[in-house]
Amino acid sequence: MHNDINTSALDYLRSLTLLCVEDNETTQLIYTYIFQDIVKEIIFANNGKDGLEKFALYDIDIVLSDYNMPLLNGIEMIKHIREIDAKVPIVLVTAIQEVDVIIEALQLGVTNFLKKPIVASEMVHAVENAAKIAIADRYLKEQREQKIQEFEKKEKYNSFQEELAFAKELNILRNDFYYQMHENSSVVLIDFFYKPLDILSGDAYSAREIDADKQFYFIIDGMGKGLSASLSSMLLTSFINYTIDKNVKAFDLQKTINEAVTYIKPILLDEEAIAADFIVIDYKNLTIEYAKFAMPPSLMQSSKNEIVKVKSNNPPLSKYTNETKVSSLDISDMFKFLFYSDGVIENSVREGNKLYANYLEKDFLSSFTKDELREKILWKTQEQEDDMTFIFLNRLHCISAPVAIKKSFPTSLSAVDEANEWYATLWSSLTDDYKLAYNAGVVFTELFMNAYEHGNLGLSSVEKHALMEEDNYFSTLEKLEESSDKKIEVCINTLHYNNNRYITTTIRDEGKGFDTQILSDIFRDRKNFNGRGVYISRQASLGIYYNAKGTSVLFLHRIEGE
Repeated sequence: MHNDINTSALDYLRSLTLLCVEDNETTQLIYTYIFQDIVKEIIFANNGKDGLEKFALYDIDIVLSDYNMPLLNGIEMIKHIREIDAKVPIVLVTAIQEVDVIIEALQLGVTNFLKKPIVASEMVHAVENAAKIAIADRYLKEQREQKIQEFEKKEKYNSFQEELAFAKELNILRNDFYYQMHENSSVVLIDFFYKPLDILSGDAYSAREIDADKQFYFIIDGMGKGLSASLSSMLLTSFINYTIDKNVKAFDLQKTINEAVTYIKPILLDEEAIAADFIVIDYKNLTIEYAKFAMPPSLMQSSKNEIVKVKSNNPPLSKYTNETKVSSLDISDMFKFLFYSDGVIENSVREGNKLYANYLEKDFLSSFTKDELREKILWKTQEQEDDMTFIFLNRLHCISAPVAIKKSFPTSLSAVDEANEWYATLWSSLTDDYKLAYNAGVVFTELFMNAYEHGNLGLSSVEKHALMEEDNYFSTLEKLEESSDKKIEVCINTLHYNNNRYITTTIRDEGKGFDTQILSDIFRDRKNFNGRGVYISRQASLGIYYNAKGTSVLFLHRIEGE
């Protein structure tokens, strides 16, 4: 009987499980004789109900069923099987020749029909044909699963590569002022917003310290989409950072621009163009030097709350750029600055057929901090349509303004408690907003404690955690306190803007300071235990800003106008 079956089909049949639904014991013996050496396993069921239960229980490849059975006949059983599996091959054995039964069986996807009495060779060929269908179905299923696995593997790989690419982009962006304030001739809060639309961002920026009073800012916007624009932006940003690292002591804006143009021209495609801002702010001489290449107007706000626009003085950078122009402006009366890419103003707004460009100036005027402007932008824009980058600077007048409150504390745990109580009492006199006062207290507690243990006592985070695990933390603090005569100074100022009061709190220690660039890692990795206090402080305020040395930190809260 094996000789009647195709060799490949026979090999495959030997891997299949056959469900035989038959209430006649003699017929079951015949099925055993015919199929015991052909299929992997035969499972018998005595009626339609039993057949349905065993189909649900076992991994069945082919169903061979009688029509006329108790409890459930063959058609009724097949209906339920099809609810479980729409494609399993089914051979129906019946002595009934009624057209309605045959039509219903065909509608249920019965693969083959056999008439009684049973003929062994016909039975074998019917099951062989069913096996071929099962073979094809399994092959398609395996191919589909393989493609799904390949797709998932590819997606996982692509996702991994995208993460690496974005991490590389973040490494290319250089920011010497991450969560910093400029604290020398004036106090300037320095803030950044960088939100690429895709991993391959055409936007990039760089913020570099030239000297104690001079800062360089660069924003680039590749005027195109995809990999080409992203590569051009990242290559030019990398080159500028390299040039500044090499020549920072002899930095010259015009020379830097000339070298950048010489570097990028051979790389650019014939039709490619780049928009860019090259900006140098000199806080000592209160001037701004700039070369703007087809970038949107930078905004500056005067002490009279007037907007001054700094428009582009150069066409886009391209292969054909030969000359560049650097201009200069007096900024002695300017206290807020906004440098940004096209993506900020080219987003559609939620209401009306307008772009955000129609609202930027008004929102800039009404925003005292970067966070306030960011919230307005994200609220008004319906969805992000392009890369968004902006740099927001605010020259506070804390140094020249009268000090509202100033208090000094010794380096001790008891002074920590005293400072917290003093600060809470002060806020209770400033506002009835319990939540605001609570948030201010949370920030003060975290940052004052940092000034105490990490600043004046010089205890590192690693040492702190080790001492806590050994249960020696507080005893060690007490020993370190005995040899410390350093102070922690707290300075609180009130600034008025747009009918709101902004409370700035500055905590200054006398320690050695720390490398503030580690804040970048802290804020990018929120799960990192070290520095979570700083992260919490950032979330509970309008911003925290360290000086370059890391010995002073300023944070802000807003009291809404009454």
